[in-house]
Amino acid sequence: MNTQKGKPEKKHSREWFEALVIAAIFATVLRVFVVESYRIPTGSMENTLLAGDFLFVNKYVYGPKVPFTDIRLPGVDKVERGDIIVFKFPKDRSLNYIKRCVAISGDTLEIHDQQLSINRKPVPLPEHGQFIGVKAPAGEGDYMIFPQSSTFNKDNYGPIRIPRKGDVVQLTAATYPLYSSLVADEGHDVSLQGREVFVDGSPAQKYTVQDNYYFAMGDNRDNSLDSRFWGFLSEKDLVGQALVVYWSWDPDLSLLTDPIGKVSSIRWTRPGLLIH
Repeated sequence: MNTQKGKPEKKHSREWFEALVIAAIFATVLRVFVVESYRIPTGSMENTLLAGDFLFVNKYVYGPKVPFTDIRLPGVDKVERGDIIVFKFPKDRSLNYIKRCVAISGDTLEIHDQQLSINRKPVPLPEHGQFIGVKAPAGEGDYMIFPQSSTFNKDNYGPIRIPRKGDVVQLTAATYPLYSSLVADEGHDVSLQGREVFVDGSPAQKYTVQDNYYFAMGDNRDNSLDSRFWGFLSEKDLVGQALVVYWSWDPDLSLLTDPIGKVSSIRWTRPGLLIH
């Protein structure tokens, strides 16, 4: 009797276990290839996105990457100017960043007196974009700005062309700060010896770009660590496109130490907000 009763119970437990495994696999595939949750950690996109916003990111649209490889599956769309994108931070790929793509491969970007222009056409500040700092004068270089040793600053920048796959760029002592990190990220050993550039141990005057690149900026223009500071964004570092805010509250309050304050900080107007 006990043996006969035990068999259905074991079968029932096994079915539950199999269902949980299948659900876990499905959730993992969904997270890796289709959609993933992301939390806004800083104010670099204010007031478009706020620190403490939780959002869904569409990883399928640009083509998801196969984990632990550089293989990218086909996407359904290309990155367009104005897209809000999530990407691996080129200087530390363990971190995800979110910014607005303001220029795509082949574009020429320039900022004059805070006015962004792409291919000589002025681009308006995003609807919720803002400037909160002191305006930097033209010609006053900033050592933190990319490329180093230029006369660029956060408010006066360029003109600079965004590299495109197949571009042949000149490698000189003058262009070394502009292209050295790009060449290195594409898998080469690059160095400047005297006034001559060496790639993989040999003198090189030219280099053929192997990937498409983008230029990303935060909507909070004076409080954003973006392409103005670290350079071009490689297509291989794209994660996906921001879709919708599904939750939002004050990130500075702790649910453990101040549960009432944390719950009271819920921003009820933000869940369901489409990101654009």
